Order: sequence, then structure tokens, then C-alpha cells
Amino acid sequence: MKKRTILSPVSKIAFLALFVLLSMGACKSKKKVVAPAPAPATEQAPPPPPAPAPAQPSAEEVAVGKLENYFSSIANASNVDAANRTINEALNMFTNKETPVLIVIHEESGIKDYDEPTTIEKYLHYLKDTKKNLNFVSDIRLDNSGRVSELELRRRK
Repeated sequence: MKKRTILSPVSKIAFLALFVLLSMGACKSKKKVVAPAPAPATEQAPPPPPAPAPAQPSAEEVAVGKLENYFSSIANASNVDAANRTINEALNMFTNKETPVLIVIHEESGIKDYDEPTTIEKYLHYLKDTKKNLNFVSDIRLDNSGRVSELELRRRK
């Protein structure tokens, strides 16, 4: 027969304490076993560069927009007095009343054919008389003071 050894409760507690101490000593880290590991520090990504500001329109683009509005206003004027007032306003954008206006009638391989050259004053009165705005600004040249010194128009398609 086998002999049974009865362990007393004190020896059981001592055995359990010895086991816990050995397991705690076997850990390579001196940190508490139950403490969660701290989250690694995350680097904050640098803020994205600010979006570039919308490009401001050039002086030529602004002048073209104003001229197109003037041309439409003159052609669609309800009476002659209103058209004449708009013509006088539009003439302030030009170096003088004799500023050349060239109208392209045909272009092939970079070579342009122009209608008979005219002046801005004659062209604006032409718009008033015909009440048709058939051309658009294709090229504009400004002088140092920002006034139009030459204007090139093309037929709308």
C-alpha cells in the first residue's frame, strides 16, 4: 500500500507562496505583472500645408471681363441715351478714342487675316447701331497705366 502524506494547510500556503515568489522572480521586467503596458507615443503628423490662395485674376483678365460686359450692355441698351452713357464709361478704359481695334476674320497656321482696322469709338458706336455683339476679346494689350492700348476681337462661333 501507498502511504499518503497529508499536507497541512500551513504547508499548502507556504508551497503556494513559494510558487508565486518564483514566478514573480522569473519575470524579466520588474514591472507589475498586471499593469498594462503604456501605449507607445505616437508622433503627430505635421499639419498639412495651407491650401494655396486662389489665383488672383490678372489685369488683362479683369479688363477683358469689363469690356465684355460693356459690349453686351451697349448692344442690349434699351435706348440711345443709355448706350451713349455706357460708351462714355467704356472709353475711360482706353488710352484714347483712337485705340486700334483689330477683328480677326480668319486664321490658318498661325497667320491671321484681319478685317479693316477700326478704332474703339467707331466699334462701340457700331455695337450701338447694330445691337449685335458678335465678337469676343481674344487679345488685349495694356499700357503702363493699365489702360487698353490695343484690342483684338474674334467672331463668336
